[in-house]
Amino acid sequence: MTLAGPLPHNPLFLFGALLTIIFYVCALWLRKKIRWVHPLIAASAAIILVLKAGGLSYETYQAGADMVSWALGPATVALAVPLYKHAALIRRRLAPVLTGITVGALISAASTACMIAMSGASAELLYSAIAKSSSAPFSMAVAARQGGIPELAASLSVLTGLFGSLAGPAFLRICGIKDDLSVGAAIGTSSHGIGTARLMSYSEKQGSVSGFAMAAAGIITTVAMMLV
Repeated sequence: MTLAGPLPHNPLFLFGALLTIIFYVCALWLRKKIRWVHPLIAASAAIILVLKAGGLSYETYQAGADMVSWALGPATVALAVPLYKHAALIRRRLAPVLTGITVGALISAASTACMIAMSGASAELLYSAIAKSSSAPFSMAVAARQGGIPELAASLSVLTGLFGSLAGPAFLRICGIKDDLSVGAAIGTSSHGIGTARLMSYSEKQGSVSGFAMAAAGIITTVAMMLV
């Protein structure tokens, strides 16, 4: 199938968006029944199966899914509401929180750069991989500016956030880290929006700190990449 005509008048424009929303809502319902199910993984797997079964290309799906990707920006800005409610908590310990976020963001970018460089990969892949150390909107913009591949950077960013949201909270519990500020800063720095969304479902306080850490880590990573 091919796309033709202005997107608003093309039936495929709504296909990707509706498919994404419907399967994600279903995945949220499934998670209430089976706690270990991750909505993002379940929804993504279902979408892939539908595309494969229908013989549809990714470009066909992307025509409408781009509308969902665009919504990442407003959704990220919406995190300012809980952040405003708990701003006093962050303000009291702003220096150590920012220090931890900065160290975490720079180590993430530096370790990724070292591994990619040692593998002998291209500069294009290098910049795409380093950009994944920030949330998807940041990573796509940085990768495009630095000569990377925005789509690859966004995919790596999502995978990073997905892994962190799955393993991060459990790892912090094993390490005995339960303080709301510490948990929020760690997850927000390492797991971006996906980790923040998971924390928000458990604790608004942790989620607000995570949202702050996600934004701060994105800015720090962007500035560092531009300087380097």
